[in-house]
Amino acid sequence: MAASSPSAVIRERVSGFGLLHVSAVVVFVIAAAATLYYSRSMSDAMPMPGGWDMSMAWSPMESWVSASLMFCLMWVAMMIFMMLPSTWPVLMLVRRVRHYQEFPHPDLLTWTVAAGYFLAWTAFGVGALILGTAVGRAAMSSEGFSRAVPLLTGAVVIAAGIYQLLPIKRACLRHCRDPLLVVAHARPGWSGALRLGLHHGTYCVACCWALMAIQLALGVMSLPLMIAIALVIAWEKLASSNTIPARVSGAIAVIAGAWMVARAVRGM
Repeated sequence: MAASSPSAVIRERVSGFGLLHVSAVVVFVIAAAATLYYSRSMSDAMPMPGGWDMSMAWSPMESWVSASLMFCLMWVAMMIFMMLPSTWPVLMLVRRVRHYQEFPHPDLLTWTVAAGYFLAWTAFGVGALILGTAVGRAAMSSEGFSRAVPLLTGAVVIAAGIYQLLPIKRACLRHCRDPLLVVAHARPGWSGALRLGLHHGTYCVACCWALMAIQLALGVMSLPLMIAIALVIAWEKLASSNTIPARVSGAIAVIAGAWMVARAVRGM
């Protein structure tokens, strides 16, 4: 029997492991590398009155169009890096349902769902860019506002922690934790897959926006903070309890935010 060619062996292994899994690993690695690059390239910060440093993400030196495009690319890479692992079980269930229903191109339909999911997070990122840039410009034009930013940052962290403890957080988290609730909204075709991704992504934004707000307030491109938030999100979605992770993270955020507010008040 003739030996199989190297290319045939590679194709066989890829097929056995699953093209969807391989492509997901490739996308995740690219996103992780891009996130690391942006984290390093945007690590410079501007010292501001009030004893805080403003990220270069909120004080772009180039034109608004190019700065917005750069931020969106950075944001999408960061979202894939942070959210793809925890949302992968849902995508895999969607793929299995599409395959069972004998829809053509189930892998591409699954990636269409993923595209809708990350489109919802991109919309959140655009809103964050607009708000963050407005705060950055206000801080640069007003010393009084700049000195109040540490106090506002602590207030944001407290508000995010309180949201983690509310019933609406648990309701959105219940949707994110139960793939069957997601698949129940599946509709046929490419547009149905995109709408399903947007639907799931919108719930995920509603579930996790407070955690992302903490990251945006404390350091949008801080890699350690990014990893910590991603781990908390994964803990919330994958843990056996659907309440303990959110309550623990919420309590920690409220305590940390109160400490930040007290420190900012003493420094005024």
